[in-house]
Amino acid sequence: MQLTLGFIAEALGCALPPEAADASVGEVRIDSRLVKPGDVFFCIPGENFDGHDFAAGAAAAGALAIVAEKGKITDSFLPGPSAARVPVLPVDAPVPALGRLARAWRDKTKAKVVAITGSAGKTTVKELLAGVLEQAGAVARNPMNLNNQIGLPLSMLAATGEEKYWIMEVGISLPGDMVELGEILNPDVALVLNVGPAHLSGLGDRGVAYYKAQLLSFLTEGGTGIVNGDYLDLVNEARRRYSDLILFTAQGRDAPYSGGYLGQDPDGLGRYRLRFEDKNFQVTAPLLGPVGAENVTAVATIAYILGFTEEQIATGLAGATLPAQRFSRSRVGKWLLVDDSYNANPLSCERTLASAAELAAGLPLVLVMGEMGELGDVAGDLHRELGKVMAEARPRAVFWKGGYLPQIKDGLALGGWSGEVLEADKESFQKRFAELDLEQGVILFKGSRLNKLEQLVEIFKQNNADKKDR
Repeated sequence: MQLTLGFIAEALGCALPPEAADASVGEVRIDSRLVKPGDVFFCIPGENFDGHDFAAGAAAAGALAIVAEKGKITDSFLPGPSAARVPVLPVDAPVPALGRLARAWRDKTKAKVVAITGSAGKTTVKELLAGVLEQAGAVARNPMNLNNQIGLPLSMLAATGEEKYWIMEVGISLPGDMVELGEILNPDVALVLNVGPAHLSGLGDRGVAYYKAQLLSFLTEGGTGIVNGDYLDLVNEARRRYSDLILFTAQGRDAPYSGGYLGQDPDGLGRYRLRFEDKNFQVTAPLLGPVGAENVTAVATIAYILGFTEEQIATGLAGATLPAQRFSRSRVGKWLLVDDSYNANPLSCERTLASAAELAAGLPLVLVMGEMGELGDVAGDLHRELGKVMAEARPRAVFWKGGYLPQIKDGLALGGWSGEVLEADKESFQKRFAELDLEQGVILFKGSRLNKLEQLVEIFKQNNADKKDR
């Protein structure tokens, strides 16, 4: 199935010269630097740049058409390569127009569309589920976590439409986000993985569960709504929107689909038991601890409902790989490096710390952590609680980057940890780490995007690998 320029114009309600309608579209782009001949360029306005300023460059690079806000580009055509004329498709606003186009493309695909939302673990579950479903056919999914009003439509439009499954994660930070994204995606299967204190600066008025559960309102007729039964406020909100819910549990509650953690296997994979209706089986996955049980049970529940066998589920989970910066483990010299630096909120931090402590199992544990973002007025209290959770992991040393250091220190002290909290910046990190004089152990990097902890991950790798690893 090929996206054509005529399809785009019709979806956006724009006129197009008849001779251009059958032209095949390569990619939908919002960055003019990436435009190649045959692409369509959307002029997205942003905080630092306005895509309309780059429309002429996109046309000169060979774009088939330019989608622009009405009145921003007054010409009906822009000059393209070899004196070609590039049509300008005027819309009220480019971002909603991008969403409308993605919805029109979604309506054409025969793929089963799976939506995943939650406060923590969306990307991990998406990647694990893809590892299972790919055994039956092609799968399209968001790259990384491109899951907002721009990233989700672009991910959908990058799909061929011929896949057997689309797995799309949905991320929200403001009221109204889920309504906009749910209308675009219109899933056949919707999973609400969990809820916790995340994006409270935007979602604190009615609670995270209220907004996450809205996804269920946008299921296709006869669609499948799956909710984690371990979060009672989420279950209550979900039932207000969808009566025929399927519940799963990783905490032993009453649900037809349940899972539990059995410990590590010799290869460092987590072992999990699954009880699905009248069937009991075990699987392994590249996760550890209770958080692993939640994620594995969610993945297996979706796959089982889609018709996959226990053997297929076990094979897919065992062979799946975690995305970069999400509890990704690697050996650096005598150290086990755990990179979970992509993002952080209280729920994900608590779970990652517990898993890292389990990995350490008597070895020194070093924490390199950073400020959690978007927590609103309760940020100070939540960072104090994080300090207490960090203390429970019994680290040998703690590095911190970003704000709320006094609250972190308070929490560590309340948790019974009395060491010095070290500065985590590019200039001093390696020197302070070397001064710890530790030969081996586990080092965890965990923080929100604003901390850019991936820079410290690279510094650690460059300076602490054995010669044979270099």
